[in-house]
Amino acid sequence: MFHVEQQSGDKEKDYQLLLKQLEAITEDETDQIANYANASALLYHSLPEVNWAGFYFAKEGEEQLVLGPFQGLPACVRIPFGKGVCGTAYANGKVERVADVNAFPGHIACDAASQSEIVLPIHVNGNLVGVLDIDSPVKNRFDEIDEKYLTQFAEILEKALV
Repeated sequence: MFHVEQQSGDKEKDYQLLLKQLEAITEDETDQIANYANASALLYHSLPEVNWAGFYFAKEGEEQLVLGPFQGLPACVRIPFGKGVCGTAYANGKVERVADVNAFPGHIACDAASQSEIVLPIHVNGNLVGVLDIDSPVKNRFDEIDEKYLTQFAEILEKALV
């Protein structure tokens, strides 16, 4: 059985361990849903001050993202491309790190407790397929270190999904 290690207090060291844990749980597993589900659980239970972690995916022929595996309270099921933090990250194909979601134009409040958010694009075989969304009940929760390591997290996951 896989066990999520406790935080050490050293943010970069904790992220390095998180990356190793992701590699361990995705190694030799080719099922995308299983890998996305375990990745969201790993983030939710490993990162401090996080109230939601999960994925939204683009569906072929639709101009919106649809909810995928996640951990946290029930969430918005569909988000139009270019709307909210998730839709904007998808439309731009780049990381969106928002210190105060209430100041983000067009923010979609799925969980009223969320105060900050980071959203990272997810690619499979080089194609943008969706986003990884992580919310926090704390303003300005995500910094450059989070972005650096969460980008690496997404890259490890992408390699497992090829």
